[in-house]
Amino acid sequence: MSSPIASPAASPAATSASSASSSAASSSAPDPSPAVPETGRAGGGGGDRRRWLALAVVMTAAFMDLVDVTIVNIAIPSIERDLGATFGAIQWITAGYALAFAAGLITGGRLGDIYGRKRLFLIGISGFTVASALCGFAAGPEMLVGSRLLQGAMAALMVPQVLSIIHVTFPAHERGKVFGLFGAIVGLGSVSGPLLGALLTQWNLFGLEWRPIFLINLPVGVAGVLLGRRFIVESKAPKALRLDLVGVVLVTGALLMLIYPLTRGRELGWPLWGHVCMIGSLGVLAALVAYERRKARKDGSPLIELSLFRVKSFAAGVAVQLTFGVALGIFFLVWTLYMQIGLGWSPLRAGLTGVPFSLAVSVAAGLSVQKLVPRFGRAVLQAGALTMITGLLLYIGAAGRYGLEINSWQMAPPLLVMGAGMGLIVAPLTDAVLSGVPREHSGSASGLINTTQQMGNALGLGLVSVVFFGVVDDRPANAMREAFADGFQHALWWVVAVLAVIFTMMFALPSKRMTDNG
Repeated sequence: MSSPIASPAASPAATSASSASSSAASSSAPDPSPAVPETGRAGGGGGDRRRWLALAVVMTAAFMDLVDVTIVNIAIPSIERDLGATFGAIQWITAGYALAFAAGLITGGRLGDIYGRKRLFLIGISGFTVASALCGFAAGPEMLVGSRLLQGAMAALMVPQVLSIIHVTFPAHERGKVFGLFGAIVGLGSVSGPLLGALLTQWNLFGLEWRPIFLINLPVGVAGVLLGRRFIVESKAPKALRLDLVGVVLVTGALLMLIYPLTRGRELGWPLWGHVCMIGSLGVLAALVAYERRKARKDGSPLIELSLFRVKSFAAGVAVQLTFGVALGIFFLVWTLYMQIGLGWSPLRAGLTGVPFSLAVSVAAGLSVQKLVPRFGRAVLQAGALTMITGLLLYIGAAGRYGLEINSWQMAPPLLVMGAGMGLIVAPLTDAVLSGVPREHSGSASGLINTTQQMGNALGLGLVSVVFFGVVDDRPANAMREAFADGFQHALWWVVAVLAVIFTMMFALPSKRMTDNG
């Protein structure tokens, strides 16, 4: 939830930030009231303090998910050494979570509408805690990858319920304050995740090396389950809905057919079956579209509301989210590999190096929403893309100039510029995308937005095989550090190109900020 912004290699850093807001809303923002007594709103007038305890529970779960996304990548080199994991497995430790999260978000939101948001939240946080334990005690890379997939799937049940629970728990006049707190939690998670991961890895608690980054979730998760059972009020959609199981199977299959061969292709020598799967995924997506159209005509409860794509701003915004996720997926993973393997830095040094980036994102995000977007509209997002490109070019120049002797303070200026650019994009983008969406479809739209973010992130992580390891693999073993440095610069040029495409695509977004319909 997912994101936003993490430091080293937290691929969903920015994704997590807006994912934290848009995905959590995916369950059913359009439902104005729950199918429970109005006391479910905890008094509405401010007398019932239980709702604030419920808020603390769901906020903690959102924080735990965001930190878990951003905490892992900083420990990747330690995981690689301890488990003897291949780079393909390393990619799946990050991409697998994002893929399972993306594939399950829409389904998780719909399940909350049907069976109860509190129930799904408790199932999700319980499963997330169990999966964290499995990750922490993983005996090998295969078990860790499988546990990360389970963790992502459980997050997909937990995260979409967060803003829905807030929506039905707090009256309208209090939600501004609550969402402000929510934004602060997202910012705190983006900064603290990489630092916490670096500290836990560096301290090597009880000789467990990287494992505490997962095990730390256990007491938090158990407390969340116990307090959630007591303080969260149950709510459901006011009308009966049906789960589109065929749609779930088709969308999950299409994602797996695309991402799996892309991630494993380099390690397996790019086999023919991989190319067939990637091409075949387009056919599965076409079948999904055809089925969802038929499903909408038949009973009005498709998994994906295809009519949303007739809204120009939404269609363009989803394309921007997908492409932006690709850029982030490439940058954050390559960034960590560059600092910790290419430059030989410790996890703590790498984590501290990313602090200026995270702080710049937080500051710029606040300014963009409160001051800039209401006045300048779409131009703020485009300025963010150009600012990120400027930061990347500065980074390429610094990496080329100083080589393997580059220091953290020499990285700070480009990281500040990049962070400022990202902050101008991630905070207002979801609102811009949803601005033209009818109120009754805002929940479905939010789910689609976050799913495409996570899918783009997983795709970007898969592309690391091409844009980074394609350079590294051509170098002799005795020049591996130089190869990682060169691969990093090469990958940054790819990110620059992707951001240039994003800048162009943003012309299809609303030129001025419109009233939120959701």
